[in-house]
Amino acid sequence: MSEPRVSRRPPLLVALATFLFLECALLAAAASYLVIELLIAVPASYATAIAVLILVLLAAIWLAVMAVHTLRGRYWIRGAAVTWQALQIAIGIGSFQGLFARPDVGWLLIIPAVIVIVLLFTPPVLEATKRREG
Repeated sequence: MSEPRVSRRPPLLVALATFLFLECALLAAAASYLVIELLIAVPASYATAIAVLILVLLAAIWLAVMAVHTLRGRYWIRGAAVTWQALQIAIGIGSFQGLFARPDVGWLLIIPAVIVIVLLFTPPVLEATKRREG
């Protein structure tokens, strides 16, 4: 009898996927909140409120796709994840300033983004997600 094929995923790759899934879950929660707000409150602009909701839903779906394909070791997730984390850092930095500044939200966006970027460039993750010929 042959032994079952065991797929060995590096722990850092699993950690990366976990962070991406957590970000996806938080975006899904934000989308749920936006839907509730859209139903119970009167927005200044329905078009803007719906557009923001659609963008949040698309981002959550995209993060879920990235997380799944991270576990599959796809090479393209590195560029997609870096792009998302850069956007997340930019929003986090913006949370530190302005009339409605929320430094706590800024740190909650920046810290996981930096962790994901560091994980993306660790040797085990690079090896697991390198492009394979054929």
